[in-house]
Amino acid sequence: MTNNTAHLTDTRTTLWKAVGLAGTTLAALPPEQLDGPTPCPDYTVRQLAGHLIAGLRKVALIGRGGDPLGFPVIADDVTDADRAAAWESAAREAEDAWSDPAILSRPLRLPFGTLPGAAAATVFTTEFTLHTWDLAKAVGLRPAWDPEVLAGSLAAMGRALPAEPRGGRVPFGPVVETGADAEDIDRLVSWYGRKP
Repeated sequence: MTNNTAHLTDTRTTLWKAVGLAGTTLAALPPEQLDGPTPCPDYTVRQLAGHLIAGLRKVALIGRGGDPLGFPVIADDVTDADRAAAWESAAREAEDAWSDPAILSRPLRLPFGTLPGAAAATVFTTEFTLHTWDLAKAVGLRPAWDPEVLAGSLAAMGRALPAEPRGGRVPFGPVVETGADAEDIDRLVSWYGRKP
């Protein structure tokens, strides 16, 4: 039997690094800033934290072959006091659902289409990284960005999201220009319409 995953980069590695940093950032959110705004205009800090938990639960569902359409965008069942436990539980479920290396070549259904697991993991890595940045920016945190995580997302960003069109069904603003010496995290978030 041929191993179809031998030629694929194991993008789960960077996904779990992005999930780990998101969890660290969630744990550091100041309670007094939970009702404040974020660079993601539809969400307060608390709502965006709930969106990240829902997103991680969705990663688990997709890894198990489930249909993500209609899945909640915010984990409304999670209180401020339960946030850390809910995140840890969702992380364990996601890692379990993605534990088989064959998932890298398996077609997975995402809300916007079907991708092989390796590509889906990069999409999720980028989503967790962007929203970790949103939360950190909102409350004044400075996460320790992992160069490997950023490199993978930067390499995929032009293919994953063209510069145009933006708005409407594409839920990102126009690309924000950055200087040639911009840090990788700033280059990434600016591509997705955030102002570093």
